[in-house]
Amino acid sequence: MQPKLAPLTECPCALAVETVGEWWSILILRDALQGLTRFDEFERSLGIAPNMLTRRLKHLTESGLFERRLYSERPKRYEYVLTEKGRDVFPVVVALIGFANRHLAPEGASLLLAERGTGRPITPIVVDAATLRPVTADSATVIAGPRASNDLRERLAARQAATRARS
Repeated sequence: MQPKLAPLTECPCALAVETVGEWWSILILRDALQGLTRFDEFERSLGIAPNMLTRRLKHLTESGLFERRLYSERPKRYEYVLTEKGRDVFPVVVALIGFANRHLAPEGASLLLAERGTGRPITPIVVDAATLRPVTADSATVIAGPRASNDLRERLAARQAATRARS
């Protein structure tokens, strides 16, 4: 975990990375989104050390991404079930897969996304919910939200001024 620096506490990217950005966390979530729920399943799938898996599952549960449920009394065993918040990480995982397939797989993708019903490969893109137009670095920018501090508003204004000056 990174220290909570004042300028980062309002940044959605910083908050998300603090919660799910650690290497093992995103891979645990990837596996959970494909149906894994049990400690031994994650351990086998990832080849992760048990102590590291315990720490990551604890963090993800405390962050509200998993709910821990008892599935065996003797011995006591728990499964980790994604919450709605945890399921909402799916587009992030999809975006990472799409990015890696486009830019990090010069010999071709080893894993594709596919439509469940047909098996047809899917190419993920981010679209605006209102217009269904693709959201790209050229078509979108960040603006202050309703709860933005004055400091954040000033930083954004300074960034926009610097960008305009370069244009």
